[in-house]
Amino acid sequence: QVQLVESGGGLVQAGGSLRLSCTASERTFERPFSGYVFAWFRQAPGKEREFVATIRGDGSRTYYADSVKGRSTISRDRSKNTVYLQMASLKPEDTAVYYCAARVPYSPDYYYTYPSEYGDWGQGTQVTVSS
Repeated sequence: QVQLVESGGGLVQAGGSLRLSCTASERTFERPFSGYVFAWFRQAPGKEREFVATIRGDGSRTYYADSVKGRSTISRDRSKNTVYLQMASLKPEDTAVYYCAARVPYSPDYYYTYPSEYGDWGQGTQVTVSS
């Protein structure tokens, strides 16, 4: 199981920006970093966990939820085993706990966007956007 640690959350005013980081522990890898799919999900109080963005460990196949498209960028730094989520123009409705997830992809073309498709999760980082 890949160990994931998120950081970078906090309190920000509406319209502001944040960069979340998710660092994977190399000692827990079953294959190279590039062989995984990584994703960000978020969960607001009383709501189900929802997909935000995904990227392959080789940097390919990025995909975003409509709710963040155009305001967020997912990227990765293979040398640091880290995946980032840069968020801009934040809105109060972006307030949630943000989770990083990882899995081994079995399809080269499929976008894994459901929480049930991931087995490895971080502990989450709180993002609060004030109006």
